[in-house]
Amino acid sequence: MNNRTLHADEAAGDDRRFPSHADLNLLRTFLAVYRSGSFTAAAPLLGLSQPTVTAQIRTLEQQSGRTLFTRLPRGVEPTALAHELARQVSGPLDALAALEGGAGPLSGHTAPVHLAGPSELLCTRVLPALAGLVADGVQLRVTQGLTDPLLEDLRAGQHDLVIATRRPRGRTLASLPLADEEYVLVATPDWARRVAEHPAADGGDPCVALRDLPLVTYAEDLPIARRYWRTVFGRQLAARAALTVPNLHAVVAAVAAGAGYSVLPQSLCEEHLAAGRLVLLHDPQEPPLNTLFLVQRPGADANPDVIRVRDRLRSAARAW
Repeated sequence: MNNRTLHADEAAGDDRRFPSHADLNLLRTFLAVYRSGSFTAAAPLLGLSQPTVTAQIRTLEQQSGRTLFTRLPRGVEPTALAHELARQVSGPLDALAALEGGAGPLSGHTAPVHLAGPSELLCTRVLPALAGLVADGVQLRVTQGLTDPLLEDLRAGQHDLVIATRRPRGRTLASLPLADEEYVLVATPDWARRVAEHPAADGGDPCVALRDLPLVTYAEDLPIARRYWRTVFGRQLAARAALTVPNLHAVVAAVAAGAGYSVLPQSLCEEHLAAGRLVLLHDPQEPPLNTLFLVQRPGADANPDVIRVRDRLRSAARAW
């Protein structure tokens, strides 16, 4: 390997139609786009303009005769050929960058780890699990939000890791199951007594007894409550929210203060349940579960600290 070319015939395989020698600068640009998730994000990392990055990727695609990236409204998705090429060239390019004393997407040096997920989970589980790594020198940049926007931002290169409440669609994003959340139907003891005293309680139908209770939720479309009703009671939830608040922590606070009932992740209300401030309104044999997934941006593990954060989360999740 010299300072201009890198053999890429083995990287692509006989059926990939990559040229026997690929321009090193084009491969550097390719790897930066692959790891950052977009032409726009790769440009400042390379010290190039976005049109130059686009032109270089187009040249590499023309040389190979194959598409490397699928263009999305926000960012790009690597094709199967791009995954194979990245696997083959990342080692040599990272080694070269280290010899040159570089830093950034090609160097393999540590950099801040961009982590995102639901705000409640970040506060109660994730940040306590990662505190030791921060004390050891790992830099974290944490973002809270809903799964779909966070996954779009990850595809655009804004995050390294996302804790998602569902498995991402398609095969372009690597994900692994992290932990299961159990949902519980809860209210204060006072509201529980009202439910128990309702005439419908004798018939064993808690749905009827709950109709007159105010429902507290974080979203107008009642996603968690609707899932609980469908899974546990086998029917649609016929209710509207009496109170909507910005996040699940606020739901817990409102319900514990006596505003009404809600369906919540058990982890968020364990202390209230243990202290008797909240009680279960229903205790099904098989409570509904929601699996959390850890999703990683392609190429993010070029940063060793991303691997450390990922492994620490996987280890801590066994006790969640």
